[in-house]
Amino acid sequence: MSEILRLLKEKLLLDLQVTQQLVSITKKQAIESLQQKERYQREGCLVPFGYKMYSKNEEDGLIREIFNRIGTTGKTFVEIGVEAGLENNTLALLFEGWRGLWIEGSPEHVRTMQAGFQKTIAEGRLSVAQAFITRGNINQMIGEHFSGEIDLLSIDIDGNDYHVFDAITVVSPRVLVIEYNGKFRPPVMYCMAYDEKYQWDGTDNFGASLKFLEVNLKDKGYVLVGCNLTGGNAFFVKETLAGDRFLPPYTAENHYEPARYELSAHTVGHRPSYKTLENRLPDAKRQR
Repeated sequence: MSEILRLLKEKLLLDLQVTQQLVSITKKQAIESLQQKERYQREGCLVPFGYKMYSKNEEDGLIREIFNRIGTTGKTFVEIGVEAGLENNTLALLFEGWRGLWIEGSPEHVRTMQAGFQKTIAEGRLSVAQAFITRGNINQMIGEHFSGEIDLLSIDIDGNDYHVFDAITVVSPRVLVIEYNGKFRPPVMYCMAYDEKYQWDGTDNFGASLKFLEVNLKDKGYVLVGCNLTGGNAFFVKETLAGDRFLPPYTAENHYEPARYELSAHTVGHRPSYKTLENRLPDAKRQR
């Protein structure tokens, strides 16, 4: 009887894995179908360049295309909110000679990353810091590692994202990736009140609308150049760098994507591993 139960359990697990893979493939196909729509074929549009390597959705491809257009300076990044470090907006950049800082609130995730990326951290290409980020501590946390101009800042903390960025003075990112609340279509101006102890409760009480970010970040010298198709992340570039390299007008009305959380991708096939980065050949670090 126990053997039958064991075999039944194994079959159920296998069926679940197959179902999850089929769902992931369907989501991937849906994203690729959206990318082919006429709306996204306009010159300068970022959407067709999106793809997933280690990002949650298509952010890896969008980030690469942005820097293909504006170039890099020091290939430096700061990302706030990275979970366990295997599915975020900057892991892929470490394969291309970048260096940076990850800040994560979960002590468990930080310990896992420190163990998983020992070699990369020891080489000085990655720093990992643990903190629950607030307006009060963000400059100190970043300032221990970077100051002045950096290439990329990514913020995904499920709530106070705008307020934290608004408080940053220690670095000046050329490109900003920031989560927005896709429920609120333009021209709605929405931003949650700052709450130092805020933790997302699964409701629509989080973050800021895309229009709010467009207007308020323009005052800081940034323009909106695109969003990812699942309606989670907005991409801003310093106005002095954007020029005519992207799709104008740089407004929420032009670049808004609705919340398509049902299309949020999951890894299909080989799951990511800490060893992939840690064990690559030294010659593979060379960027030609």
